[in-house]
Amino acid sequence: MSPETVFSNAVLVLPDAVVSGTVVVRGGKIADVQRGRSRVAGAIDLDGDYLIPGAVDVHTDNLERQVLPRTHARWPSRSAMVAHDAQCAAAGVTTILDALCLGDLGFDTGRIQTFYDGVADLDALAPTGLLKSEHYLHLRCEIPALDTMACLDTVADHPLVRMISLMDHSPGVGQYANIEYYRKLRRSSGLDEAAVDRRIAELQAQRARVRDPHRRALLDRVQGKGIALASHDDRTVEEIAENARDGITISEFPVTMEAAEAAKNAGMQVISGAPNLVRGGSHSGNIAAADLLRAGWVDVFASDYVPPALIEAAFRVAREGLAGLPEAVAMISSRPAAMSGLLDRGSLACGQRADMVRVRLHETLPVVRQVWCAGERTI
Repeated sequence: MSPETVFSNAVLVLPDAVVSGTVVVRGGKIADVQRGRSRVAGAIDLDGDYLIPGAVDVHTDNLERQVLPRTHARWPSRSAMVAHDAQCAAAGVTTILDALCLGDLGFDTGRIQTFYDGVADLDALAPTGLLKSEHYLHLRCEIPALDTMACLDTVADHPLVRMISLMDHSPGVGQYANIEYYRKLRRSSGLDEAAVDRRIAELQAQRARVRDPHRRALLDRVQGKGIALASHDDRTVEEIAENARDGITISEFPVTMEAAEAAKNAGMQVISGAPNLVRGGSHSGNIAAADLLRAGWVDVFASDYVPPALIEAAFRVAREGLAGLPEAVAMISSRPAAMSGLLDRGSLACGQRADMVRVRLHETLPVVRQVWCAGERTI
C-alpha cells in the first residue's frame, strides 16, 4: 500500500454525523477526515457508498460452527480458525473477541477441545499476518462446571484476553430457568426422560456445591488485571445486585427487562444480541432486543452466532428510528472497542486505526463490499 491512501466520494458515518466526504489514511491510521470530494489524483472513488468503522465483536461463537459444521463431523481446528476469520472479515468485523467456553456441564464436551485448540491456533496464526482481522479472547467461564478453574489457569495470564464472562447454564437458572424448556432440549439430543431427570438432579446438586467457591476463585484470580468482566444471561434483580457487588461491570444478554433495567441502574453496560434484533426476537423465547433498545437499556451489540448480524443490526436500528445511524454504528464499533479497552479503534476519526468497511444498501439490506484492517484491504 502507498504511504498515503485517499478514500473519497463516500457517505461517512462519523461519531456525531453522517456526511459526504473523504478519508485520508497514512501508516495504517486515519490521518484526516474531510467533507466533500477529493481532487487528489489516485483517490479511491467509493461511488457514494457508506464508509463506516470496522465492527468490533465482543462475543462470537462462530468458531464453534466451523469446528463442528455438522453433528459428529469435527473439522481440523486450524482450518476452522482460518474459515472463521474469513467469514468475520467478510461481514465487516475487523476486531474479534473469540468467545471460547471453559468448563463442561456434561453436554458439550467438544467445547473444551475447541477452547484449547482455539488458543493454540491464535498463538500460531496471529504473528503470521495470515488472519484478515485482529483477534482477542473472550473467556466464557461455566462457573458450576467442575473443570472450569483448571481451564482458566492455563489462559488467565494470556495477553490476548480482553473479556471474561461468568456463565451458569445449570437447569433452573438464567437462560434455562424454564425446566420444561431445558428438558425438551435434552430429550432432543437423544436422552430418555429418566436420564434427563437424573442429569438435572446431578447438575443442580453440583451447582449448589461448587458455584460459589468457583465464582470467588475466578474473581480473585483475575483481580487487578484490567480485564472486562461480564455476567451472562441475567434474569433477576438479585443476580444483578450480586454482580455489581462483585465488581462486574457488564451484563451480557440479559433475558428479562427487569434484569436489564437493574443493570443500567447499577451503572453496568448491557450487551444485546444482534441476531435477536435482526430476526425480530430471541431464538430461545427471551426478551426481544428491540424492546430493550426502546427502553434505552442496550449499549453494545454482539454477533453471538451470526457475524453479519452486526452491521445488519446497526442499519436496522437506524432504519426503524430506534437511534440515529452514528449511534447505531457506535454500538458495534466504538462502544465495544472501549468496553474491551481497545481505545485505538472504532470510529472514523483522526489518529484511529484505519479499520473501515464499505457498505452499499440493497433495498434495506446493508451489503459489505470492501474491508480495510489497519489500512490494508482484506476483503
